[in-house]
Amino acid sequence: MAGPLTGIRILDLSSVVSGPLATAHLADQGADVIKVEPLAGDISRRSRQKISADGQFSAMFVSVNRGKRSIALDLKQAEAVAIVRALALNADVLVQNFRPGTMERLGVGEVELRASNLRLIYVSISGVGDSGPYVKKRIYDPMIQALSGLADIQSHPETNRPQMIRTILADKTTSIFAAQAITAALFARERTGKGQHVRISLLDTMIGYLWPEGMMQHTVPSQQQTAMATNAGPDLIFETADAYITVGTISDAEWRGFCAATEQPDLMSDERFNTAERRSLNAIARIGLMAAILKTRSRADWLDRLDRADVPCAPVLRREEIVDNPQVIANGLLEILDQPGVGKIRQARPAAIFAETPSRIAGPAPALGEHTDGILRELHYSDPQIAELKRRSICG
Repeated sequence: MAGPLTGIRILDLSSVVSGPLATAHLADQGADVIKVEPLAGDISRRSRQKISADGQFSAMFVSVNRGKRSIALDLKQAEAVAIVRALALNADVLVQNFRPGTMERLGVGEVELRASNLRLIYVSISGVGDSGPYVKKRIYDPMIQALSGLADIQSHPETNRPQMIRTILADKTTSIFAAQAITAALFARERTGKGQHVRISLLDTMIGYLWPEGMMQHTVPSQQQTAMATNAGPDLIFETADAYITVGTISDAEWRGFCAATEQPDLMSDERFNTAERRSLNAIARIGLMAAILKTRSRADWLDRLDRADVPCAPVLRREEIVDNPQVIANGLLEILDQPGVGKIRQARPAAIFAETPSRIAGPAPALGEHTDGILRELHYSDPQIAELKRRSICG
């Protein structure tokens, strides 16, 4: 059976992570994604953790560009721009994450392309939006972590020094928001027959993402900053005798279960902890006591005891433990596929499971310009014309 987006063609002019990962999600769901790269290739091909001898592939590039076709074009040349315009005529979606104004200067802005294809959904991903004092800044994930409040949420509880999440959370979160927006725009087009311009920024995404609990103290203006700061207490990672676990005790039943599993009946009647509100107000004292108790036994022992008491808990896995974790294996989360030029690679399968239109890993990542000839032939370029374009370094 075909994926839910089979028959949808996406023209992907984006680079690095936010745009490419969005279109990779859609490729896994059946979309035909044509990746337009400069002649030197997407810069993520050359990022850390290179995995091919010829420098074509990095681990990150493979993960965010799997299942796509690649055409290499020099968009500073008019003939290359003409090829993008021709591709856009029959595309359902175009995705780009250049800085605002770049696509217009190249002659492939939203107004130009949608004038010829009213059904085109033109997606612009930016760092902070299209206007404002920061619009000309060069934006990467750490800038968004800083601007969105995420670094503040992670502040050290004792020194109050802001801290970064050690993964590109803003880029990856924006990719999911963008993929969802694209499918919503495709659904709207089914009703109206018209495409539209969809704009999404990393900053807008992350503030919306963090708001429900990360900005609770700013939700009611008249009560601003009266709630406890999110970084006021220690986190919920506990050291056991041999490893780390996390434990949750939100409800009264969970707290009673923890006290029973740890053989600490006196804590059940302790006035500091006998209601959810009091446990929250006295979180530092409560978590400190839990930490001291949990140091006394092994991870496996505590997980067994807590599970039997129906207390939320899990091992804190080191990355090397994830691939052999029994729940990961039971879910069939990791798949092995062949990546030409590299060999066997491991990838996480698409998270959403469709009963009738199954998604799947669409295939390996493309070599730079691997599909240039085939894509140009679809546009009715002859082999001599393609050879001439390559000779003049218009395509590669």
